[in-house]
Amino acid sequence: MDTQALRQKIIDLAIRGKLVPQDPNDEPAAALLKRIHTEKLQMVKDGKLKAKDIQGDTVIFNGEDNLHYEKFQDGTVKCIENEIPFEIPDGWIWCRGYSCFWGMESKKPDGKFFEYIDIDSIENKRHCVLSPKKILSSQAPSRASRKLKNGCIIFSMVRPYLENIAYIDEQLSTCIASTGFYICNPLPLVDAQYLFLLMTSGYIINGLNQFMKGDNSPSIRQKDIENWLYPIPPLYEQKRIVDFANRSLSLNDDITKRINELKSTISITKAKILDLAIRGKLVPQDQNDEPASVLIERIRSEKEKLIKQGKIKRDKNDSVIYKGDDNSYYANIPKNWSWTSLREITNGFSLNDGDWILSENMDENGSVKLIQLGSVGFMRYVDNGFKHITEAIFEKLSCTPVKPGYMLINRIISNKMCVCILPEIDGKLITTVDTCWISPNAVNYNLKYILYVLSSPQFQSLVKLSAGGNTRKRISKTNLISLPIPFPPLMEQQYIVNVIEKTFSYLDHILKSLT
Repeated sequence: MDTQALRQKIIDLAIRGKLVPQDPNDEPAAALLKRIHTEKLQMVKDGKLKAKDIQGDTVIFNGEDNLHYEKFQDGTVKCIENEIPFEIPDGWIWCRGYSCFWGMESKKPDGKFFEYIDIDSIENKRHCVLSPKKILSSQAPSRASRKLKNGCIIFSMVRPYLENIAYIDEQLSTCIASTGFYICNPLPLVDAQYLFLLMTSGYIINGLNQFMKGDNSPSIRQKDIENWLYPIPPLYEQKRIVDFANRSLSLNDDITKRINELKSTISITKAKILDLAIRGKLVPQDQNDEPASVLIERIRSEKEKLIKQGKIKRDKNDSVIYKGDDNSYYANIPKNWSWTSLREITNGFSLNDGDWILSENMDENGSVKLIQLGSVGFMRYVDNGFKHITEAIFEKLSCTPVKPGYMLINRIISNKMCVCILPEIDGKLITTVDTCWISPNAVNYNLKYILYVLSSPQFQSLVKLSAGGNTRKRISKTNLISLPIPFPPLMEQQYIVNVIEKTFSYLDHILKSLT
């Protein structure tokens, strides 16, 4: 279940008059708007408003031809039928922002401290203020000047697609907001909670996004918001909409919470399965299997032959993990398992880094596909497209092709080291220097078993301890291939992989059913 889409659907139905039934006894919104406009004219006469404060007010109505027209303050009338985005029920009206909101007011910090709401104070998933910043008034940012009121809605004009929108209640009404926000102070025509629903709708957010300008901090302008069209129901219907929508959204939020809890449980379960797998506790051992130590010795002998034949060089960092008298290193694995490392079970033909490809080497018309770091997901390949180089550059740089079925390891560490199996992809493939690759070798190891070991919480912890760098953590190939790996007999490796994949498939089916 896509609860975010469901949330938007509820709001979309609400602002189109399809969430609750209309009541013909409700006072039409047009009558209330007319009364408010009369009051505003009186406020101008009384000096409480200036004439410029209402010059943007207009009235949108249906003509005798059933088309929409807009009447301006100077008495002129214009057909705006092509601007009307969707139909609304009888009793509803379309309004510009000028006619929905009071003008914004400024406020300077006073006292020793003040509470400041900046763009990053907003939690944009739940559309709420997380926590205002307490700042010395003497150190107030120049942008701290938007006055807030109980029941207003703040709408970020900077990168509006990020949806930094929030409802201001009485507790937050004494704060000062950044000038990066437009403050929607609703007129009596609009219920504050209905306006909040409206301002968080896809209709408003996507509609205003089209006016963004600028490269570094794309923004919209105040007049973009004030000139936009807003669907306004009768006031009593607004309250019914808010009540029904809030109950529906509360239920949706509860479903979302439970789904997220289930996703977290599934993630934890997968990690536990990997933990059991690499400790020999996922499947029973078969004492008739050839011990892993015999397999490792055979791999070592094959490597010695290649060295003697001059096909590979001896690794100066070669080492052997062995069972000491105290048995300490082997205490946590079954009897016929061994500890090994990628260095010990692979060689330069079966494990290496990708190629060093510079931006000037790339050619969008090239036929060789460069697999990017971002395509190496955690236990899954992510199709992020390709960069390309030509065959000539491939030959010039002596690139090494990678093939479907290879394992790719992203040595740039974020919250974890990502590793995946390369799926079937047409054409010649290479990868980047920060991606380590391992080719399959069914005689020496089960590559999927290695994938699951590298994805296990224990191995990931070792990776983080062995990684270096300040801005971007990276584990060197030397450190990576030296980390210890629990190594079962070859037959048991396949058995472990089968159980993991069957269990993961079941868990993934549960996840898929949620979406």
